[in-house]
Amino acid sequence: MLMADDTPETELCSLEIDGPMATISLTRTDVHNALNVQLIRELTYLLEWTSLRSVGERSELVDKNGSKYLRTLLLRSDGRHFCAGADINMMREGGSKSPEENRADAERLDSLFHGLWSHPCFTIACVQGVALGGGAGLVACVDHVIGEPRTQIALSEAKLGISAAVIGPYVHRRLGSAQFRRLAMLASRIDAEEALRVGFIDEIADSTESMHNSADSVAADVLTSGPMSVTSAKRMVAELDRWAGDDESLRLWTLDLTRRMRGSSEGQEGLSAFLEGRKPAWSPEDGEV
Repeated sequence: MLMADDTPETELCSLEIDGPMATISLTRTDVHNALNVQLIRELTYLLEWTSLRSVGERSELVDKNGSKYLRTLLLRSDGRHFCAGADINMMREGGSKSPEENRADAERLDSLFHGLWSHPCFTIACVQGVALGGGAGLVACVDHVIGEPRTQIALSEAKLGISAAVIGPYVHRRLGSAQFRRLAMLASRIDAEEALRVGFIDEIADSTESMHNSADSVAADVLTSGPMSVTSAKRMVAELDRWAGDDESLRLWTLDLTRRMRGSSEGQEGLSAFLEGRKPAWSPEDGEV
């Protein structure tokens, strides 16, 4: 996999690469970036493409041509709103579909959420305006979420007589049981301050412009950490979320992970750089974000 490979052709979203950073933008602004079948497929494809070209997946900082593999991924949207949820026409068609067809639609949507939640890069989202239903699901799958004063989030499915089931596992992991249950039953919009309080977002910027400046600052901070260590931390949490063994086996698993990371080339480089008073090899060059 090379960074020089042609990026996927898409119509309703776009991908930009800037060194080790990727930006995916939703561009279906005429319907406030609502998720239809085409947009879901395109986003899923872009997440797969960037995942395969990440440091966490390749275990290398650069490809054979010296181009940098990806370490951060920003998800953003054009227009007034981040994502208004599922496209109304797609929702309407669900009533005339067979159970098997509705199941296939749900699987397609879950592939998008799982691809974002499990992406090897450190993921960041800038959320302006509303993030409703599936839009809230996207927010829940991201590692660091930045809102602005107009941000409103809702698990709105119950207002339509349906369930927030597909986004449920991801929202539950972000919010915890009590808040997920409360917001899924209320199905009402919460503002930026409450979203920050319950953990749906991680910070509030003063404006859309400062929101993107904050995203750049977060990405720059991530680039100072060992890229494999960042991906390892995400995978460690995923393992802890689904751990079914006893406490003793969990302790042994953590000891084994510690041994592997300390003995890895990245671990040795980080320790050597610290002792020698220099930047490790993965640190960005001077002047680079």
